[in-house]
Amino acid sequence: MAYEIDVASVRGELEALPRPALVALAEVLAVLEVSPWSGEPLVDRNPGGAVRTMAFGVAGLVTYVVVEQFGRVDLLQVHWAG
Repeated sequence: MAYEIDVASVRGELEALPRPALVALAEVLAVLEVSPWSGEPLVDRNPGGAVRTMAFGVAGLVTYVVVEQFGRVDLLQVHWAG
């Protein structure tokens, strides 16, 4: 099953990313489409929680929520420290 990726809430953040960050993020989004649970849980005490994080590139972190009942991954935050 392929998950839909919703980027609506981070559109402004995406527009501000440099090209290397966008390339790295695209690779992470490809992973999230097929395996969104592979990210780290945001809260260690809740390892099965739907809010998760995944690093990308050399300086990026994406926070997202897996909305299993709709087959969707909603991006919540995108950070790039580069």
